[in-house]
Amino acid sequence: MLVECQKPSAPVVAKKKVYFRWVTTVMDQKIPYDDYQLPVVFLPSYESPPAWIAPQDRIHHPDYNNELTQFLPRTIILKKPPGAQLGFNIRGGKASQLGIFISKVVPDSDAHRAGLQEGDQVLSVNDVDFQDIEHSRAVEILKTAREILMRVRFFPYNYQRQKERTVH
Repeated sequence: MLVECQKPSAPVVAKKKVYFRWVTTVMDQKIPYDDYQLPVVFLPSYESPPAWIAPQDRIHHPDYNNELTQFLPRTIILKKPPGAQLGFNIRGGKASQLGIFISKVVPDSDAHRAGLQEGDQVLSVNDVDFQDIEHSRAVEILKTAREILMRVRFFPYNYQRQKERTVH
């Protein structure tokens, strides 16, 4: 039986409880809310699942990506001459509780050629833990170092959360 709920009406007060009357469609016929026993639950519309693909066929299927090595921590080494730019921007810090992330990488920069990418979480720089560090302290460490040994991991989920928390 297909049930599709629509927007509620004005609230109805009964026995010190507030109820909403719903107009419900069942197989193309309208049934008033009062004809159902309480409680009536509003459910989102149904979304069909993707077609099933046999496990042996998944390795070559475009909807499946089993390449998990992209999420493993890796080491980036950058040498920065005095006065030169880093080639990337960072966002986040202790206040966000999510860490420091690479928010932009300049194309054709040393950082880009070394494999740094937007969405990388900076785990450490020159053996300084960056997972719980103030943003200003992270910038200071990165700008003053001549040789940067970074431990990073691609973490797009937390990077997206970081962007959502940041107000510009």
